[in-house]
Amino acid sequence: MGNQAIYVTADGLKKLEDELAYLRSEKRMEVAERLHEASQDGELIENAEYEAAKNEQAFVEGRILELEQMLSRAHIIEASKDKDVVNIGSTVVVQENGGSKETYTIVGAAEAQPKEGLISNESPLGRALLNHQAGDEVEVAAPAGTLHFVIKQIK
Repeated sequence: MGNQAIYVTADGLKKLEDELAYLRSEKRMEVAERLHEASQDGELIENAEYEAAKNEQAFVEGRILELEQMLSRAHIIEASKDKDVVNIGSTVVVQENGGSKETYTIVGAAEAQPKEGLISNESPLGRALLNHQAGDEVEVAAPAGTLHFVIKQIK
């Protein structure tokens, strides 16, 4: 990850902050309680519940660190006021080879959820769309071959 900026929308930032608050408070306590209960169950060497709780604790602490680092480098994406050129924060309507129109919002990798139409600026399609205008055709290298999209509208 390094010190690279993390681009997020205001909603995305709130989600990351909410997840961090939940992990720091409720989840940490829940895991600590599981660990305590498992440690009371006799032999720790053969205690699967204790091992599972230790693994979960490691995961939770790792995710807390990851979120803290992401938030320290977060830059809020403002919805693009320039509707002429695709930027991070733009909502773009594209059409692939005369197929049906698809709408995507370009976001930072931290909040990308392709199934919900939120694509990363670092994804092949997101990268291809950046800095283009309505009417432009962009090519996206995909495992199945090169895909051609026409930008129909920038919102």
